[in-house]
Amino acid sequence: MTPLALLDYASVLVFALSGALVASRQQLDLIGFAFIACLTAVGGGTIRDVLLNRDAVFWIAEPTYILVAASTSVVVFFTAHRLESRMKAIVWADAIALCVAVAAGAGVALKLGHSPVIVVLMGVATGSFGGLMRDVVCNEVPLILKQGELYATAAFAGSVALVAGSHFGLPPVYSYLACGALTLSLRAGSIVLGWTLPSYKSRPPSS
Repeated sequence: MTPLALLDYASVLVFALSGALVASRQQLDLIGFAFIACLTAVGGGTIRDVLLNRDAVFWIAEPTYILVAASTSVVVFFTAHRLESRMKAIVWADAIALCVAVAAGAGVALKLGHSPVIVVLMGVATGSFGGLMRDVVCNEVPLILKQGELYATAAFAGSVALVAGSHFGLPPVYSYLACGALTLSLRAGSIVLGWTLPSYKSRPPSS
């Protein structure tokens, strides 16, 4: 199994976990759990593969990804009640999934020979769109849109780190690690330390 395939599997697993936890907050049935988990797990990768015009979307070429996501949803269905704070678990599962998915998305685009701009955009899209779909369908405020959250910013920085690592000749594994580490560090800093970007504040028009 290639490093990129491992990243995709890890991303699917952890995003499915976060999706199923959101489904538990919505008190959905088992089918609802599976749907939200699969949507979250493969949504970003599907957008990536369609935009890059790959021969087949990754989970269609290898349906095991769907089985992993669905199995995760079943486990969460029977165990979510044991968590003291499901919201905290969702935020951290999403942060871990983000760092893995960004590396996977940017890595696929890089391997296909796309320009740095496209590589960065695919990293952000792969990391962000699954969670965005999950939150919209479940009528939650998307994490990516919460005021001041370092989410897309973390994905962007991680993707740039992967491009830079490739440009300077780092082995792919080290580039993936740099990407994931930077993405997770920024996201964790936002969660724990309150790191934010400045937000727009309206001002009265000048006379």
